[in-house]
Amino acid sequence: MKSFGWSLVSSTATLKKESHEGHAPIGSAGRRTNARMKAKRQFSDDVLAVLREAKGLRIRAGTSQHRFIGIWVVVVKDRAFIRSWSVKPNGWYRTFLKEPRGTIQVAGHEIAVRAVHVRDERLRDAIDRSYLEKYNTAGAFKYAKDLGSPKSRATTVELEPLSLTH
Repeated sequence: MKSFGWSLVSSTATLKKESHEGHAPIGSAGRRTNARMKAKRQFSDDVLAVLREAKGLRIRAGTSQHRFIGIWVVVVKDRAFIRSWSVKPNGWYRTFLKEPRGTIQVAGHEIAVRAVHVRDERLRDAIDRSYLEKYNTAGAFKYAKDLGSPKSRATTVELEPLSLTH
């Protein structure tokens, strides 16, 4: 199985800036982790290129062996983001609220990820624009617009790789 490289953000200034961008790992009781203590992991350029071009992403929320489902993904500032359109009680977003780990399938490979809730309004605005640009066909545009609704914006999640090889 091919592994993808990864890059590590190590600048203290960058870490401090990111800790104030409205991110909080999703998890039990909504607890936050200290972003300054952990270096932010990012997907490799190869993975980001696939995510930019792909119209869908196969994802499994949580660590159970539940099936993979297809959702839409966008890349903004070399970071991968997803949103829930329906916010179902037993859907992937609610599963990530309970257990912030999961798996994505990219180019035939499985990559373990962590879901990080995004609160920063400017970043959410950029994600709105990215959804509208990427999913701009007649059949998809209505759903892309709906992903910019307050309900869906509140579910904005950044995916971060857990493995050092992605």
